[in-house]
Amino acid sequence: MPTGSADGLALQLSELPEAVAGVLARLADAGHQAAVVGGSLRDLLRGTAPGDWDVATSAPPEEVARLFPGATWENPFGTVTVRAAPGRVSVEVTTFRVEAGYRDQRRPDEVRWGGSLEEDLSRRDFTINAIGWVPQDLAARRGLLMDPYGGAADLQNGVLRAVGDPDQRFSEDALRLLRAVRFASRFGLQLDPATEDALRRHATAAATLSGERVRDELLRILGAAKAASPPSSAFAMMERLGLLVVVLPELQALRGVPQAKARPGDAFDHSLRTADALPASDPYLRLFGLLHDVGKASTQGDGHFIGHETVGAQMLEAILRRLHVPRVEVARGRLLVRHHMFAYGSEWTDAAVRRFIRRVGAPALMDLFALRRADDVASGVEEPMRGGLDELRARVGVELATSPLHAGQLAVRGDDLIRELGVRPGPIVGRLLAELLEAVLDDPAKNERDALLGLARASLERGPDASPGGDQAHHSDAPQS
Repeated sequence: MPTGSADGLALQLSELPEAVAGVLARLADAGHQAAVVGGSLRDLLRGTAPGDWDVATSAPPEEVARLFPGATWENPFGTVTVRAAPGRVSVEVTTFRVEAGYRDQRRPDEVRWGGSLEEDLSRRDFTINAIGWVPQDLAARRGLLMDPYGGAADLQNGVLRAVGDPDQRFSEDALRLLRAVRFASRFGLQLDPATEDALRRHATAAATLSGERVRDELLRILGAAKAASPPSSAFAMMERLGLLVVVLPELQALRGVPQAKARPGDAFDHSLRTADALPASDPYLRLFGLLHDVGKASTQGDGHFIGHETVGAQMLEAILRRLHVPRVEVARGRLLVRHHMFAYGSEWTDAAVRRFIRRVGAPALMDLFALRRADDVASGVEEPMRGGLDELRARVGVELATSPLHAGQLAVRGDDLIRELGVRPGPIVGRLLAELLEAVLDDPAKNERDALLGLARASLERGPDASPGGDQAHHSDAPQS
């Protein structure tokens, strides 16, 4: 890592892949300037492997696409994606450009190709991303750093600083407000005072961001597996800067909501700790953990939060839809938050365990257990009883392996009921199958063809309001002992 002024410093990038060197060489052979820039160079200077590679060039995008057959160019910002061999490395090749005007605080009103690498670096957001490496001897991986804004020194000193005037940078694109938080938390950087002051001044501009752009930044924060700080540090920073109340006001509303937990703090602190305790490999699950208690702000009373899981599930759905989260994840999050308050006890019968599985759904159980474990860690207590979660997990495993839990596992089908009992196709068939499943959940031994047909026949004789199991209580939402 270079220290002090790195502008013009000779640097060997021995980690530069052959595929990226090949892209640089082809551009140079065609008479164009080309340099490694952006996050890839930043990561190399930090001593970590880049996740992707960025190259800036004087070649216009049409020329880049011509030089690299099979490359894709589907955006107005001059970025051509090159799948370079060997290894089919993805390289984003972007033409030097100058931008002007940002009336919507997102897209430049004018983009002009050309200019120089230094001009191209000047339009970037933060100094750590405004560094270029210009090759001199690609075979030896030797080149010069172009670092007009001191980004290498800021990396070395642990500082996040906007390029040039921070007010201008944030007024150009409001997404940079959230990117500042992500970079600072991911790399363990302190905000430069002038940059922090500008962040506070522009925080309300985050309200202009689309749900998709906010969602993507939140997921990047939550999915950072090797962040210098846990996700909680990023959301605490958002709160301090006045950003959180703009992008996630429902989470901000938990500040000051008291909780009687073994670990100190309020419902806001608890929510952040829950997100930290979930795996970075599943950022959506972390998001659900972050928001699992949003219903507490409107349900608190006498030290209790009656029904907060139901209210919270509805609120979570509204938040996720605002962020344009895929429908499958909306349904997943709503289900997990709705059921995260289950109260297991060893006195549960096997039938109660089967009904729990049926109610939650087998595909969601591992996620629900992970959320509950994180909730427990964040609370500083073992809940339910000590070892109870592991016991329930084991019992669930046995039932999944041995018991019929859905209508498709019954020993009779709808066609059997129509043929053997003479019922007409329609809702009555579905009702009978549901009743038979309830009976089998109570007693799996009843899952025999003749026994089920007998139960269905008796149900028809008793009328539409009867149940073949004879016990109406087991239809309640709570597991029965």
